[in-house]
Amino acid sequence: MDLSAADSPTSSESLRDDLPLNGIVVLDMSQFLSGPYCSLRMLDLGARVIKIERPDGGDLSRRLYLSDTEIGGDSTLFHAINRGKESLAIDLKNKDDLASLRKLIGQADVLIQNFRPGVIARLGLDYETVKQINPRIVYASISGYGEEGPWVDRPGQDLLAQSRSGVMWLNGDEEQGPVPFGLAVADMLAGAAACQGILAALVKRGVTGKGSHVETSLLEALVDFQFEVLTTYLNDGGRLPKRSNFRSAHAYLSAPYGVYPAKDGFLAIAMTPIPKLAELLGLQAELAPYSDKPASWFGKRDDIKQIIAKRVATKNIDEWLAILEPADIWCAKVLNWQELIASDGFAVLDMLQTVQREDNVSIATTRVPLRINGVRPRVARAAPRVGEQSEAIRKEFGL
Repeated sequence: MDLSAADSPTSSESLRDDLPLNGIVVLDMSQFLSGPYCSLRMLDLGARVIKIERPDGGDLSRRLYLSDTEIGGDSTLFHAINRGKESLAIDLKNKDDLASLRKLIGQADVLIQNFRPGVIARLGLDYETVKQINPRIVYASISGYGEEGPWVDRPGQDLLAQSRSGVMWLNGDEEQGPVPFGLAVADMLAGAAACQGILAALVKRGVTGKGSHVETSLLEALVDFQFEVLTTYLNDGGRLPKRSNFRSAHAYLSAPYGVYPAKDGFLAIAMTPIPKLAELLGLQAELAPYSDKPASWFGKRDDIKQIIAKRVATKNIDEWLAILEPADIWCAKVLNWQELIASDGFAVLDMLQTVQREDNVSIATTRVPLRINGVRPRVARAAPRVGEQSEAIRKEFGL
């Protein structure tokens, strides 16, 4: 895929002028993933994001490496989640810098912070204090487990939040043990939830002129992520679901729901009546004992899936797709990233872009999963260096 055909900075900026959050100034005092993901989404929708960073090293995620690749002195993770932002270096232990930050807060629309509970209050930048500076500000707090309770001082880290939330226990085969997501799913979901709350609070402010305090946590976001299955559990006599012990894909769904190895890869099969699938796979005899007993599709799902797996393994994925898709069976080839990016289905979405910086930093990354009036917003500039815009921001805002 050719990423060199990005819009010019001039045309990109003119398009950004029409985005919904154009004119909104966001102060991002957060680090790592959850808060920066929230501000990234707002930036994609047109907001101006000023990242408040320590002068001595900045956001700790600058040095949180997902691989041994470094770009412009920072990790690919930092670049991915901070593209297009500005950096203002502020020493929170310096009285003059704190005074400047308070002055900037008085002119901002949104403030995002994910300090451990109690830290922001000790800095004198908690919501009640900030509200006195700027009654119209929308203030967002992201924590690990909320602001009170026995877990409040525990590290609010993604893997640990997954562990406490139930999602890790829900994944994997029954005898496999807990399986964590291969992504920082708690951080991303908490950031998305905070963004939703901020946008709602901005609407309220537009009506009433008053700001709001939006709060969420990694744990709350993961609980909400499970709302379908938790609702079933809460109204099912408190019975824990039993995961399939063979190629489990969903604790509450019956066979054939799962992922099956074929000759040349893996085939995912979603909700499908067993009789219809048995006919298409040529398994009428083998699946006859279960075909007219839908209850057994769950109770005997491991047995059924074992039978299906043996048959799927006899053909290539394209052979199975040629049989199953015309019959409207919900199925798909499991793609790795190379296969995804090479696919026509991905190419048509135009989800990749190249962002650049004046010091020859260039990085290929993703684009926002939204289109506004038929156009997917594009960001032309890479993530900033620590304090890169400090002088310009101080001059502009009179700090």
